[in-house]
Amino acid sequence: MDKNPTRYNVQLYIYDLSRGMARSLSPIMLGKQLDGIWHTAIVAYGDEFFFGGEGISSCSPGGTMLGPPDTVVELGETEVSEEIFMDYLSSLGESTYRGDRYRLFEHNCNTFTNEVAQFLTGRPIPSYITDLPSEVLSTPFGQILRPILDSIHIAPPGGNVINGGRNM
Repeated sequence: MDKNPTRYNVQLYIYDLSRGMARSLSPIMLGKQLDGIWHTAIVAYGDEFFFGGEGISSCSPGGTMLGPPDTVVELGETEVSEEIFMDYLSSLGESTYRGDRYRLFEHNCNTFTNEVAQFLTGRPIPSYITDLPSEVLSTPFGQILRPILDSIHIAPPGGNVINGGRNM
């Protein structure tokens, strides 16, 4: 048995889909301050992995039309091999994270990155990201917008779908 297993760096890429507008408009619209509308992705093994309305996708780091991330968080290292990780993603893409299972508030890119981060490193992503949907929905305006927002499927262009089309 290898006493020095290979370790791979794991990062969280954080993008503000509002490009700063949430910070200025949220107090007026929601009555509370939001610093951003977060899209997240896991970067490991030289690729960026994310979940959206098309399923699980990958691209080179910063390779979607969102461009470079607003913030990069070092999540730690993993000993999980790339082969095992890709099998894990394939399994998730056939079940839990198929494109047709995407829900903006309950089952989105951030729930995906949180699950994958815990699989790879044993650590969750920052709670200010995972708590965002409940922050929005706890406001009267969030409740009014919910039916509209529930119909939105975010899938940043530029990724290659790994698995999980919408018709499975």
